[in-house]
Amino acid sequence: MATSGTASSFRTSVSASSRLTHLRSSPFKVPNFTPLPSSRSHSFSVSCTIAKDPTFLMAEAEKTKAAGSDPTLWKRPDSFGRFGKFGGKYVPETLMHALSELETAFYSLATDDDFQRELAGILKDYVGRESPLYFAERLTEHYRRENGEGPLIYLKREDLNHTGAHKINNAVAQALLAKRLGKKRIIAETGAGQHGVATATVCARFGLQCIIYMGAQDMERQALNVFRMRLLGAEVRGVHSGTATLKDATSEAIRDWVTNVETTHYILGSVAGPHPYPMMVRDFHAVIGKETRRQAMEKWGGKPDVLVACVGGGSNAMGLFHEFVDDTEVRMIGVEAAGFGLDSGKHAATLTKGDVGVLHGAMSYLLQDDDGQIIEPHSISAGLDYPGVGPEHSFLKDMGRAEYYSVTDEEALEAFKRVSRLEGIIPALETSHALAHLEKLCPTLPDGARVVLNFSGRGDKDVQTAIKYLEV
Repeated sequence: MATSGTASSFRTSVSASSRLTHLRSSPFKVPNFTPLPSSRSHSFSVSCTIAKDPTFLMAEAEKTKAAGSDPTLWKRPDSFGRFGKFGGKYVPETLMHALSELETAFYSLATDDDFQRELAGILKDYVGRESPLYFAERLTEHYRRENGEGPLIYLKREDLNHTGAHKINNAVAQALLAKRLGKKRIIAETGAGQHGVATATVCARFGLQCIIYMGAQDMERQALNVFRMRLLGAEVRGVHSGTATLKDATSEAIRDWVTNVETTHYILGSVAGPHPYPMMVRDFHAVIGKETRRQAMEKWGGKPDVLVACVGGGSNAMGLFHEFVDDTEVRMIGVEAAGFGLDSGKHAATLTKGDVGVLHGAMSYLLQDDDGQIIEPHSISAGLDYPGVGPEHSFLKDMGRAEYYSVTDEEALEAFKRVSRLEGIIPALETSHALAHLEKLCPTLPDGARVVLNFSGRGDKDVQTAIKYLEV
């Protein structure tokens, strides 16, 4: 079966049996898939099949187990939107039609040449892709050992994208998709504000109504991004329930979507939520990993040895990891927020300390108490302050393919200052968590090991927060 594509588009060919093959030639890998019935068929429901048939779930778990340590045999996701036991669609019946319509549209656009050309052009000329793979010479020198040995550190500069973070990749693609669906009202959630800014930006670009839900606490600590969103024409709605952070903003956005599903598209900002969002957001960000593979080949003629990225919901990490999951010699490391410390009860280290549960439409690891109630997370970084994580990260953790560690607020702030002074690049506090983990990682790596760290966002949005804690 023929496939084709470029670094900033995704394509697939549909066989006579109407199945879509697993792409290797584009950043958006489309798994094996049987197209859904017509989007007008309201009786089709994936969630009922999954939720009511434990025999099926056990069978799927056995298939995953049988795949063992060979990632090429894993289904990410399967035809029901599951990564092993994680993922799925735990949503009100009101949303089932919209999710099925969205999934069908996502797959149909894989063969739409006009869509591909428009998306590729916008990513190149508007977003500014491709982003550089930058050798951090002074950071590398900082981690050089007394005997002169040490790893080589490269930064994938997503902070140089339009709006200052990786979030624009997904926002642009979903806005184009919403236009194809005829949806002119866009909603989104945001924590650090970067996804909100990206969504407001693309809505201004395409003339779409934009409503952003943001926790009241996050609005205070990310006042700059709130102003940017409003300047771009978005309505920013503060959420005061719960801890008034990302979880609560996401819940409020879902409530809006349930109420206005016929006219509204929800641009979910991470690889979380019900299927097809974890797959779709990952695939729209997979250009990060595709570029990294090509740039690594150009720079040193091989693959990276280690990939590092911060993890809240996990979109920037999956954007980098996805391309390399099948390359088992490449280590993949996600870094969560340990807040005041893992034993403090004030952290957002979901994969380190969480248990399996359901939140915002998907099964994944969550921070929850013995009664299944969500434990409120904490992180100095608004973008990592979330009690769940994308289901594919949960799957990669359980399969042992990716490693997950955590970094405290204090360690992240030190990395924020250290990288600013060593490289002249002010990182986002989210990115600072990944940078802080280099303190523990680099002493363990062999000489010449090549580390690619996803520099997911710039830190000017976090300066007001950092001022409260740092003496400079």
